[in-house]
Amino acid sequence: MPTKPELLSPAGNFEKMKSAILYGADAVYLAGNDFGMRAAADNFTEDELAKAIAYAHERGVKVYITLNTMPHPDEYARLREYLAFLKTTPPDAVICVDLGVISLVKEILPETELHISTQASVVSAEAAIMWQKLGAKRIVLARELTFDEILKIKAKIPDDLELEAFIHGSMCISYSGRCLLSQHFTNRDANRGRCAQPCRWNFEVYEEKRPDDVLALEQDKNGTFIMSSKDMCMIEHIPELVESGITSFKIEGRMKSAYYTAVVTNAYRMAIDAYLRDPDGYSFDPAWARELDSVSHREYATGFYYDRPLDDAKTCTTPGYLREKAYLAIAESYDAESGLALFIQRNKSVKGEDAEIISPGKCGRALTLDEMFDENMTPIDSAPHPFMKFYLKVPFEVKAGDILRS
Repeated sequence: MPTKPELLSPAGNFEKMKSAILYGADAVYLAGNDFGMRAAADNFTEDELAKAIAYAHERGVKVYITLNTMPHPDEYARLREYLAFLKTTPPDAVICVDLGVISLVKEILPETELHISTQASVVSAEAAIMWQKLGAKRIVLARELTFDEILKIKAKIPDDLELEAFIHGSMCISYSGRCLLSQHFTNRDANRGRCAQPCRWNFEVYEEKRPDDVLALEQDKNGTFIMSSKDMCMIEHIPELVESGITSFKIEGRMKSAYYTAVVTNAYRMAIDAYLRDPDGYSFDPAWARELDSVSHREYATGFYYDRPLDDAKTCTTPGYLREKAYLAIAESYDAESGLALFIQRNKSVKGEDAEIISPGKCGRALTLDEMFDENMTPIDSAPHPFMKFYLKVPFEVKAGDILRS
């Protein structure tokens, strides 16, 4: 029987964390307002962090705090204060890469697990073992590794050293996320959580003596953003992931929506559980891929699990994001006798439109918005106002946290 891997989901704020937990995450990773690599995410105040850790632990879910920036000298006093706070409400692990940060973590949080960030670019068993000697419990592998390389690393490291790998989400064009483009163009340091994502921009080139003769940098006849990576999607390769010995499957996306967190976590939860129930009889369900198509994403690819960056850089062939579904509302309650569900609006929904409801462990179930009412049970033709509550007649049971989408 294969070992159950951990499903690790992003939590950019409290709402996203709740979505991750409700839809099947075994662990979540998040950050305070400082020292995380997603400074533009909502993140968590210290009070929110304490509540988030308690909320997750009450539900048997682990919390990993990202401390993976590279602090400058004048930031260490604040870092020491932050770690002292975490000592009062300890997470299950902290994710680090900077040796100065690691030293402080070991001093102030000696009982907390240390996970080494993908920015350390660990691509060998030798490097992994060295990090373990410095106190690491887990290594977040570089995204540039193939399955064959991961298997070789797993075979050579101690059994108590865990491996974590990304399985879904945005990929950085720079090796393991170590990029200087943002600093160059905008003075926003990517290594301190402030990346402006210039790799997603369109670039042109011109000859020095002919500045008016500008050429677009094209990859093929359709053109492309030459440095913009496709998104990783490994939903069709769950058996290979499980059998590789990876301890934790990581979903990227702390900047994405609560809808994204719920749908992606749910799809991988269903696929992983299906494989663990019956490895020999397992078959891929295309409905899981359709769920992942419903969230905002770039073109999908399998990262570098099957080929190296030099063989295929996995850059986009079409610009921008693909979006299939609109997140309309989230369910708050359901009355079985009347068949009415109370929803909280997220985007405008209109009477008569076709929609779907997704639930933990289930793909989208179709319905038509035939009967809609406001909070006073007055019939309405739409729910246009942000966060307004409205009732909807639903032909099946709905639970709190279920999502209505079009």
